[in-house]
Amino acid sequence: MTTVHYKTTKVDGLDIAYREAGPSNAPTLLLLHGFPSSSHMFRDLIPALADKFHIVAPDLPGFGRSSMPSRSEFAYTFDHLADVISRFTEVVGLKKFGIYIFDYGSPVGLRIAVKHPERISAIISQNGNAYVEGLSDGWNPIRSYWKDPSDANRDALRGFLSPETTYWQYTHGTTDPTLVSPDGYSLDDFYMARPGAHEVQLDLLLDYASNVAMYPDFHAYFKKHQPPILAVWGKNDPFFLPPGAEAFKRDVPGARIEFFDTGHFALETHHGEIAKVIRDFLGNVS
Repeated sequence: MTTVHYKTTKVDGLDIAYREAGPSNAPTLLLLHGFPSSSHMFRDLIPALADKFHIVAPDLPGFGRSSMPSRSEFAYTFDHLADVISRFTEVVGLKKFGIYIFDYGSPVGLRIAVKHPERISAIISQNGNAYVEGLSDGWNPIRSYWKDPSDANRDALRGFLSPETTYWQYTHGTTDPTLVSPDGYSLDDFYMARPGAHEVQLDLLLDYASNVAMYPDFHAYFKKHQPPILAVWGKNDPFFLPPGAEAFKRDVPGARIEFFDTGHFALETHHGEIAKVIRDFLGNVS
């Protein structure tokens, strides 16, 4: 039986909630969740890895059980999220670690890697995009918001924050939607219903343009440091396309790419298969 600890620590005045499991002296893997989820998305993956690895999975600021300060007190940008999570790794004593990056967790983790390449032992990208060719046409309404951050374009994105869209994100592209537990999307809906949460998420959707602008920096990091990279990708993801996974090989020729017949939240249906690939991959990382 795997013991998972549910903890909270202070980081620059914020409460950062996190899950921790596995031997503290084992190789560490930092799990970074996406939108609109939390570390809860790793509830099945953590027990599948914690016998061999030290697992740490924080909730980003504004997500899950971590603090969601007001927008007047906290700038909801990816630079700021990355700064907080970088400080979090220092507060909890992580010196060197692999990063598992998914969705929003990708630009957060890759910013940390760019600033602190010596800390990163490996990168596992599960639908964590870093290439323009990985962005589908589903981003077009958000691209319009980047070009013109008007109230009209902001309001046009409110549908992305609805329970119906969250359910669709979890089930689209799966071969059998009944395999997707209601626990994940129901908990996401609970957190998204908090006062102010929608405005926080609309700020982050606007700032996502900064991630695309940083893609050349991420590529330069890949080319220079050649981190071991594993891409485990739900190939039917409506937002992040398979070419985004294949593109890692352009900068890291030894990158390993594995596709799974599922959607965006691939762990909901394929956590066992993904855990097996991760164990094999990390077993070969020095």
